[in-house]
Amino acid sequence: MDSWPAPAVPSLPGRAPETKIWDTATGNLAVAASGPHATLYACGITPYDATHMGHAATYVAWDLLIRAWRDAGRQVSYVQNVTDVDDPLLERADRDGEDWRELAEREIALYRSDMAALRVVPPDHLIGAVEAMPLIERFNQQLADRGSVYELEADVYFTRFADPDFGSVSGLDTATMAELAAERGGDPGRPCKKDPLDPVVWTAERPGEPSWPSDFGPGRPGWHVECAAIATRYLGEEFDVQAGGRDLVFPHHEMSASHARVALANRKAFARRYAHAGLVRLGGDKMSKSLGNLVFVSRLLAEGHDPMAVRLALLAHHYREDWDWTDAGLAAATDRLAVWRAAASAADGNEAQGGGIGAAGLELLAAVRERIADDLDAPGAVRAVDEWAAAALAGGAAASGPLVAATADALLGIAL
Repeated sequence: MDSWPAPAVPSLPGRAPETKIWDTATGNLAVAASGPHATLYACGITPYDATHMGHAATYVAWDLLIRAWRDAGRQVSYVQNVTDVDDPLLERADRDGEDWRELAEREIALYRSDMAALRVVPPDHLIGAVEAMPLIERFNQQLADRGSVYELEADVYFTRFADPDFGSVSGLDTATMAELAAERGGDPGRPCKKDPLDPVVWTAERPGEPSWPSDFGPGRPGWHVECAAIATRYLGEEFDVQAGGRDLVFPHHEMSASHARVALANRKAFARRYAHAGLVRLGGDKMSKSLGNLVFVSRLLAEGHDPMAVRLALLAHHYREDWDWTDAGLAAATDRLAVWRAAASAADGNEAQGGGIGAAGLELLAAVRERIADDLDAPGAVRAVDEWAAAALAGGAAASGPLVAATADALLGIAL
């Protein structure tokens, strides 16, 4: 499916340092990518409702990583899926008396417009589950060829014991895995499964639900195998970073990686690093569709809020922390944006002594690069720009405005 228009990203003098991120699987900071080509797979939306601030915070975080990689001179390949057929989507469509395809199409279009407004660099490939059905079918057949699937009342399950490295992403004990699987779309309590944690890779056709032909019988794919098939098809058996919200660590990222290792007979298959964003709350509760406590990007924009202020409100928090969205936070970001723009205007023009790039601009560029390279420390980068803005408005930082504006644009995605 089509992605959204890419923002123009300015080129900056020099090169960024190596970006390090927190790797969930090892519990350490690690270089996000080595070599000239960086690869990222980010789990995308299930399009049964509009883009909320939890989505926005997550995708802005990975946008920072892509921008840092490019600033370091790397070629970047970025893939994102859209789970455009799944239980939550079908349930919402049934609740509202709407065709599931029309619901998905409308919400995907809204997601695209929200991401474009926030100046998020689009993925090279935005792949829906529906369009990937032949790809998923081939992947499931590879699992079958490895003897790693079994049938239960026409549904097809993956046996986790086919993978000796199962559990290496999350590091969780079996009891915790079972609890999370039950909370997050799994069915550990289903009788007659070989193991409670075994995930479904193909759901048999249900009355009134969409289905596709398959050697396993008509039906639709499981969620985890969808991402395993798409990621390895477009990025190769091994790629640099698998990214998503922290609630995807288990079961989703654990299962996808396990599927890939078994299907491809490669114990190094799937991601070298796993990056996970924290939760955005509203009034102390996780912002989620199931709870209905959502703040939508599109509504904020419709109310007249500057999308750059919305993005700055997100950047005020480190991507791995849990935090609360508040009106006060958005107001503070709006004020900050006005200060930055005034400072860029005040520091515009050439230095009196010969022109060129002001030293303050180069110092700010180095500071922002350093902060982003340290586990995407957006709050630290924002504070550096705040300090520069204060100096510029006090009459210092001569001729630095153009470079600072380019820095904010290229590395933070903020158009001044």
